[in-house]
Amino acid sequence: MSTFLHVENINVYYGAIHAIQGVSFDVNEGEIVTLIGANGAGKSTVLKTVSGLLRPKIGSITFAGEDITQTPPHKIVEKGLAHVPEGRRIFQQMTVEENLEMGAYTQPQSGITADLEMVFEQFPRLKERRRQIAGTLSGGEQQMLAMGRALMSHPKLLMLDEPSMGLAPILVEQIFEIIRTLHKSGTTILLVEQNAQMALSVADRAYVLETGEITLSGTGAELVKSDEIRKAYLGG
Repeated sequence: MSTFLHVENINVYYGAIHAIQGVSFDVNEGEIVTLIGANGAGKSTVLKTVSGLLRPKIGSITFAGEDITQTPPHKIVEKGLAHVPEGRRIFQQMTVEENLEMGAYTQPQSGITADLEMVFEQFPRLKERRRQIAGTLSGGEQQMLAMGRALMSHPKLLMLDEPSMGLAPILVEQIFEIIRTLHKSGTTILLVEQNAQMALSVADRAYVLETGEITLSGTGAELVKSDEIRKAYLGG
């Protein structure tokens, strides 16, 4: 299994605040890797740094064998790395279909119709609401739209930031079933998720982030059995 994403000793600052402190991890092609941790641990900051929205002061990021540490975000998307941010960040005043088309800006115009059908097959609810203004969708539907928009760019690696946030338990189950389906179809996934139980249930491997540092790593199955993880994140 080849290393797809290699993050080496990244250090990220917000002004004088040292938010990420020497974080290193790998995502292998075909895996689901999850980062878990409490609020404020730095999980979202790691994803923003990988996708080029933030720059590390120290360290490097390699994707598909290419150094992308200083690559602009739109060029990173072109290379096949898509980021579904925390809070969905959809275009509220556009329709569902227009949002999806915005996700295809790196793709040839000739393939957009087929790509829309691919997303609608994955998310039938979006097909039913394709002409609806995105801001009027439910929280779960907006999460599906954010994921669908990312899929329009044909990502080799999909990064998901808190996809279950604010959703009812039945919708959380639906979102994680979609994550499993995407994984089975060949998409490599880096998942940031506060719902540690769900995240570890789908993850091949996992890293625990605490106050900007990785403190523990292992397979999802190993960490879900860890007493330390159960006490801190699983209520056990």
